[in-house]
Amino acid sequence: MRQPPFLETIALQKSYPTPAGAAVIVEGFDLRVAKGELVTLIGHSGCGKSTVLSMIAGLTDITGGHVVLDGREIDGAGPDRGVVFQAPCLLPWLSARDNVMLGVDRVFPHVDPADRRRVAEYYLGRVGLADVMDHRPAALSRGMQQRVGLARAFALAPKMLLLDEPFGMLDSLTRHELQDVLLELWERDHKTALMVTHDVDEALFLSDRVVMMTSGPRARVGDVLEVGMPRPRDRAALLDHPDYYRLRAALLAFLEGQRTRSEGASAAA
Repeated sequence: MRQPPFLETIALQKSYPTPAGAAVIVEGFDLRVAKGELVTLIGHSGCGKSTVLSMIAGLTDITGGHVVLDGREIDGAGPDRGVVFQAPCLLPWLSARDNVMLGVDRVFPHVDPADRRRVAEYYLGRVGLADVMDHRPAALSRGMQQRVGLARAFALAPKMLLLDEPFGMLDSLTRHELQDVLLELWERDHKTALMVTHDVDEALFLSDRVVMMTSGPRARVGDVLEVGMPRPRDRAALLDHPDYYRLRAALLAFLEGQRTRSEGASAAA
């Protein structure tokens, strides 16, 4: 990479004690992400993708190795990392606006309250919720709730976005709509982002690079695919791009190879 890394994981490891000894989930996970990149992390279920993201977020203790963000080693969770989970994680008794304001008030306590409110309303408007920001989560669809989660993450002005399969529980039409919303928000300031996904097409549509994880145990980076397709991206134009199906085939071949090796290891055991 030409730029110095904005995010770097160095020999990252996560293990859990068991009666038979340590169960190593992730080992030797090395990754460098440049400032302004949108990188996706893909791999089979259970390989440790979300564990890696959670360690970078500071929500899961690191067994070994280091995570360095913008030149500083992280030692826990912090507002410099905005996290969007698969479930929206909204407080049900608060409106959409107040769910966003809760984080904005905490991160920017010295900013004028009217300005904090304007920030929350701006991002809710940007994700298409200007007319329902006074509604509580129960009155919103699952897709709308996830839009609140995206607005909340961007409103905190983090150094980096961490997204853990944020569209994984949505139907395909809503997923495509929110992928477009995410890219529209991201294009505004190219905030550095790392996103976990299990969807090959989603990875190609969103990413500058796709990081492929080996199957566990002891999962690590297996390969990295440079997407290289022009931005801003249009879904129909992407499908017509001469490199699209070649890149898609490369991702599927890697995943199939990992599945075959995993099945072979299970049979041998």
